[in-house]
Amino acid sequence: MSLKTDPCTPISAAHIESWHAHTDVLVIGFGAAGACAALEAHAAGARVTILEVASGSGGTTALAGGQIYLGGGTPIQTACGFSDTPEDMEAYVRMAAGPHADDEKIRSYCRDSIAHYEWLVSQGVVFNPEYYGGKHTNTPEYQSLAYSGNEKGFREAQAARPAPRAHKPKAFWEEGGATLMATLTRAIERAGIEVHYDTRALTLIREDERVVGVLCRQDGEQRAWHARGGVVLCCGGFIMNREMIDKYAPRLRDATPIGGPGDVGSGILMGIGAGGAAINMHEGFVSVIWYPSGEFCKGVFVNRQGNRFVNEDCYHARGAHHCLNQPERKVYMVVDSAIFTEPPLYADPKVIEVGETFAELERDAGFAEGTLSATLETYNRFARQGEDPLFHKSAEFLQPLDQPPYALLDFSIDSDVWYPAFTLGGLDTSVDGQVRSASGGVIEGLYAAGRTAAGLPRCAESYASGMSIGDASYFGRRAGRAAAARR
Repeated sequence: MSLKTDPCTPISAAHIESWHAHTDVLVIGFGAAGACAALEAHAAGARVTILEVASGSGGTTALAGGQIYLGGGTPIQTACGFSDTPEDMEAYVRMAAGPHADDEKIRSYCRDSIAHYEWLVSQGVVFNPEYYGGKHTNTPEYQSLAYSGNEKGFREAQAARPAPRAHKPKAFWEEGGATLMATLTRAIERAGIEVHYDTRALTLIREDERVVGVLCRQDGEQRAWHARGGVVLCCGGFIMNREMIDKYAPRLRDATPIGGPGDVGSGILMGIGAGGAAINMHEGFVSVIWYPSGEFCKGVFVNRQGNRFVNEDCYHARGAHHCLNQPERKVYMVVDSAIFTEPPLYADPKVIEVGETFAELERDAGFAEGTLSATLETYNRFARQGEDPLFHKSAEFLQPLDQPPYALLDFSIDSDVWYPAFTLGGLDTSVDGQVRSASGGVIEGLYAAGRTAAGLPRCAESYASGMSIGDASYFGRRAGRAAAARR
């Protein structure tokens, strides 16, 4: 078989001369979303096949730190002495998801969070009942519980009682994602689920208005796979597709893409081609990491006008969101000698200027007279009183800058500082992963999960680490179960 293909143009089943194979549920992609979709479909009694473009399992999940956003009173939270409720978790996640939040997904995810935790454990995932309370991007050793967002933020803490909800599988530092995927891969193998690696999905196959399979390239040949129940797209986002970034999310253009080589938007394009609606495509997670250590949270972020614009102890994605909103994207941090002991772990910002006074620093760095110095003097005046009325920095990191010399560090996106990014837009899906059309109906036989879909996290400004893997694993399960029910 040799058909001209385009991911945006489904092929009619009438053009398929013969089916290479038949299955009930066909899962495209073997990251967290695909693995969980396959396991749940298999548990529902369906015959399941996974097609993966790479030579092994893992997807982007295996490259991630592995945190999973879970709460409501999980056994790990309880063992570490923290109280949480589904209601508090739901209130926080609704704020974190942003203005385009999907209330039904949030409600379902938070109310099922403990059950999802237990399901992960049943698949072999091990969580270590140790809490890490430092300022970090992940637990630095084998601890499984930490804060991972803005739960303690001034506005958020008023809406929901704070609790740590990032659950990392027991693994050293950033190895949580690889550990999670190794565990899920073993679960797939135990279940006897069929997996085909080095197999690239080219386009969907449609009969009338229903998706019935996928045309793929395998062993140098085009092969048509038939799916009686449905196709579940779990192909990742599109951060590695420069053309799609330029078209949909130009704000991410200057950031460093983080993801796997498969994050080229193929699943999203296939879904659009079948009539699915893509939403939130302009949004992405962007970070700039000025901690650890937490000492730099005691500094002051300013823009080129010398104005402060964010509380410096916030989650790093919120900091990056506001950094990118500043004029010309020029942002700096002011520190004194008490803070500047060593560079942050993930960043080595250049020192632009050093001064013995605020006025000297302002003049030598080219700020307008009376701008930077006024900002820093105001900050110090309130910090001495233990207050931050403008941005509500927490008392833990609030201290006056009064130990000269003072340094101005460049945290602009065009500097040497790392701004990693991945996409948050994708196919519009129901709570059960059904791909929706622009008119609000559903595309029969087509499901999506993970970063191929627009899931729980909808913006970087309020993102919390663990939401993507939590979203992928939970809604992957729901999509697999729903597809199995249609067989």
